[in-house]
Amino acid sequence: MSTAERDTIAESTKTPVTDAETAKTNRRQPFPQGFLDAISTGWAERPESLPASRAQAPFAAARRAAVSAAFPGRRLVVPAGSLKQRSNDTDYPFRAHSAFAHLTGWAADSEPDSVLVFEPVAGGHDVTLHFRERADRTTAEFYSDATIGEFWIGPRPSLAGVAADLGIATAHLDDFAPGEDELVVDVDEELTRFVSELRLAKDEFEIAEMRRAVRITADGFDDVVRDLPRAIAHPRGERIVEGVFHQRARSDGSWEGYDTIAASGPHACYLHWTRNDGALIPGDLILIDAGAEADSLYTADITRTLPVSGTFTDVQRRVYDAVVEAADAAFAAARVGVPFRTVHEAAMAVIAARTAEWGLLPVTADEALDADRGGQHRRYMVHGTSHHLGIDVHDCAQARREMYYDGLIEPGMVFTIEPGLYFQIDDLTVPEEFRGIGVRIEDDILMTEDGPVNLSADIPRTSADVEAWIARLQG
Repeated sequence: MSTAERDTIAESTKTPVTDAETAKTNRRQPFPQGFLDAISTGWAERPESLPASRAQAPFAAARRAAVSAAFPGRRLVVPAGSLKQRSNDTDYPFRAHSAFAHLTGWAADSEPDSVLVFEPVAGGHDVTLHFRERADRTTAEFYSDATIGEFWIGPRPSLAGVAADLGIATAHLDDFAPGEDELVVDVDEELTRFVSELRLAKDEFEIAEMRRAVRITADGFDDVVRDLPRAIAHPRGERIVEGVFHQRARSDGSWEGYDTIAASGPHACYLHWTRNDGALIPGDLILIDAGAEADSLYTADITRTLPVSGTFTDVQRRVYDAVVEAADAAFAAARVGVPFRTVHEAAMAVIAARTAEWGLLPVTADEALDADRGGQHRRYMVHGTSHHLGIDVHDCAQARREMYYDGLIEPGMVFTIEPGLYFQIDDLTVPEEFRGIGVRIEDDILMTEDGPVNLSADIPRTSADVEAWIARLQG
């Protein structure tokens, strides 16, 4: 660093801050000249041996080729996204946009503000990944920027290292210039839809990562079952369940793919209960909806409903077994070439039959299933039975309806089967013994040419197997 550069930095750091800047932070400290002289020297060289391409690189290249072929002559921009503020000067952990991760192969280790750019050329596109390369240690960014400075957050990747790792051309973020006539993911509907539909059928790498995420999740559920006694003893036992699963997701993967639902007793009837501040009461059920996200960002999405005491009551077992029956019917209906909605319809037929049998409906099961005048049974299961799963927990969400809900099931698709029954604590349409019972069973399904494969089948799911699971891990 030259004397002039040091003097410029010194003056900038000693300049009185404005009121607006003070509102952002009152912790700024001036750097005296001695510090500026010392901080910029005495660092060892950082020799870099370039890594071999990661396993995902050829798959990501094929996805980029598909995007290029679909938009000839158009400049395409896929941003990774930026850090998001949690409070004051604290940010949420960064997670790249799913389309960006899918098309680059850069996942849990990706850099905020990166941009994937498809520049049109004769015969296709030149594709470049722009990101902010690590700063030289003679620059103020290295030591003074708490958001991106390596002195604060640790080593950042180099352009050459990422290029070798991902098998893609790289350039500094400063070299990226937005254009006027370009398609940008999450701005342009056509491009956003295409990159979402591109994920409907998973490739070999994605399927392997889905299996990995399910394995981590299964271990997390085992951890939860073992620790149920500790959760029962704590006044906010739902938080204990959440924390136990979080430890497994973080230790063996990247994070959870979504906020864990640990819903005990009547909380199980709230479909997205993530407050997780309730107690676990013996005699109640606890519904746990959790999924570990692998470092590749592919996530599992699995639900199990457990008797807190280890044994179902008669009424709980009746409800639970009906949900298993609905899930099994949905699984049997899932076949290559049938409409995706068929899976939901099969589960709903069972839900309607059982709620009618129990005297909960004002009409027959057949009348409840009437497309125009029915739906009475949906009071007790308002959500859908299935959604696509992958790099997002609700994957391919921007796909067209005719490709998703009304689309045909294809080999390589991964989706959930998750029927449930929920009887709110204050629901006067059901007998008192049903009130406060919520049950959901959710598995992750891979469609193959030979039929559906339950990726999460090793996690106990029948009432008898669940009771034996709890007894085994706590015994």
